[in-house]
Amino acid sequence: MDGIVVPRACLVDALCDPRAYPHPVDRVNVIETHISWVFLAGDYAYKVKKPVKLPFVDFATLESRRFYCQEELRLNRRAAPRVYLDVVPIAGDPPAIGRAGNPVEYAVKMRRFAQDDLLSARAQRGALTPAIIDALAGKVAAMHASAPVAVRTPREEAAQRAAQPALDNFVQLRRLEHRPAKRHLLDALRRWTTRERAALAGVFGDRGDHGFVRECHGDLHLGNVALVDGEPMPFDALEFSERLRFTDVMSDVAFMVMDLVHEGHPGLAARFLNRYLEITGDYEGLRVLRFHLVYRALVRAKVALIRAAQERGVVARHEADLVSFDSHLRVADALAGDGHPMVVAMHGPSGSGKTHESQQLLEALGAVRLRSDVERKRIHGYAPGQSSHSAPGGGIYTPGDARRVYARLAEIAELALKSGWPVIVDAACLERSQRDLFAAVALRAGVPLRVVSCAAPPATLRARIAHRAAQGRDASEAGLAVLDLQLAAQQPLGADEMEHVTVLDTTRWPGTAQAASFVSAYAGAGLGHRAA
Repeated sequence: MDGIVVPRACLVDALCDPRAYPHPVDRVNVIETHISWVFLAGDYAYKVKKPVKLPFVDFATLESRRFYCQEELRLNRRAAPRVYLDVVPIAGDPPAIGRAGNPVEYAVKMRRFAQDDLLSARAQRGALTPAIIDALAGKVAAMHASAPVAVRTPREEAAQRAAQPALDNFVQLRRLEHRPAKRHLLDALRRWTTRERAALAGVFGDRGDHGFVRECHGDLHLGNVALVDGEPMPFDALEFSERLRFTDVMSDVAFMVMDLVHEGHPGLAARFLNRYLEITGDYEGLRVLRFHLVYRALVRAKVALIRAAQERGVVARHEADLVSFDSHLRVADALAGDGHPMVVAMHGPSGSGKTHESQQLLEALGAVRLRSDVERKRIHGYAPGQSSHSAPGGGIYTPGDARRVYARLAEIAELALKSGWPVIVDAACLERSQRDLFAAVALRAGVPLRVVSCAAPPATLRARIAHRAAQGRDASEAGLAVLDLQLAAQQPLGADEMEHVTVLDTTRWPGTAQAASFVSAYAGAGLGHRAA
C-alpha cells in the first residue's frame, strides 16, 4: 500500500484546495500538531496523520496510518459519536477526499465544530462554567465505567507498566532541552518521579488488581474537549499506543485537572476532581493522583519541545512553544511539591448551607470534599440522587448507619491526608463524638483542624429544606421532620473546641467570606493556586 508516495507539501497544498472535497467548501483552514494535520472544510473536518516515527508513535507507513485512523474512529465514538463519522481515502492526482484510485492517504472525517467551542478557548476567555465542568466530570466517569479493563498482569509488571511512561518522558525531554537551568529542574523532577514510583509500587499493583487500569482517553486536556450541542464532548483520544491508552483512570483525571491548573483555573480543577470522585467513589485513586499530575504536566512540556523543534524556522511559533514548555515545567514542579493538608469539618443542621459553603471552600483550598449524604447512599447501593424512602431515624438513617457513615468518612479523610490533600468533611457533625472523630484524624496526621459552623435562623432552615425537596436533585433526604430531630438533639460546641471553630452566618449568601482568616492561609494547598 506504500507504493505511491506524495510529498507532504504537495498533499497539504492539495487538501487546501476547496475542490478537493465532495461537498461545498468556501475555504480550507489547517490546524497542525506535531503528529497530524486537520483540514477544516465546510461542515466537516478531516484529520490526516503525519508520516512520522517518534519514540511514542509510529505512523511511518500508509498501512499504519490507515489502521490508526480506524482506531481513532473506534475510540472516539465512545464519547463523541455525533462528531466522529468515518475513515475516508484520499486518492487521485492531485489528491482529493473520496476520489477514485489507489489511496495515497487516509483521513478521519469529523463533524466540524467552532474552535471557540473548545474548552481551551473557553478557558482563555473566562467562559468555562461550573455546569460545563460538572457535565464533563460526569461524561468522563461514564466513559471510564464502560471502558474495557486491562488484562491482569503480575503485580510487579503492572507497577512497572504504570510508572514507566513517566520515566520514559525524561529521555526525550533531556535530549531536546539544553538550557542548564531547565535541565537541572528536569533532573530534580526525574529524581522525584523515581522516588514516587518506588513508594507507590504496591499501590500501582493494587490499582491494576482492582480494575482501575482501563482503556482510557489518554490525552484528556482542555484542547481535546469541545462543547457540541451544549454538551462537553471529549475527542482526539490517544489511538497510537495501546500501552499508553490502557492506564489508570486517575491518569485521565489528572490530565484534565493539571490542564485546568495550568490555565489558571485551580478552583475549577478542584471542582472537576471532586465531582468525579463523588460519582465514582474512587478515593483510593488519590494515592496516585499527584504522581499522574506531574507526569501529565511533563507530557505537555514534552509535546511543546517537540513542536518547538519542528518550528525552528518560524520564530514566533518556536518561541510560543518554548513558553509553553517553561510554564508546564513550572506547574510540574509546583505539583510535585509538598502539599499542606488540613481537615475542615463542616458543622450545622440540615439547611444551614454546609454543602454550598463547602463547595466554595473546596475550590478556594484545592481540597477533597467528603459528603455524608453521598457516602451514605453509596454504602447502601443508592445513586446520590436516588431516594431511599427512609423515614426519619429509620431505613438508611438509623444511629448504626450514622456511625458507619462517619467511620467511612474518617477512613477516606485519613487516606486523602496521607496522600497530601486537604480534606473537607461535609456532614452535620452535631454530636461531640462525631467532631472528636475528625479532630483525632487531624491529630494523627499532624495537620491543622478547622470546624466551620454554619448557622441560620430556623425559619431560614425550613425554607431551604422545602425548596431543596421541591427541586428533588440533592443527595440529602433530610426533611422538616429530620430538622426538628436535629435541633432538639444537637450537642453544642464545647469551650475547648472554639479555638478551632469559624462560625458562618449563612442567613445571606455567601457566608464564605467570613472564613477568609484560614482560607487565605491555605488557599491552593491541594491543587495549586501557586502552580497556576
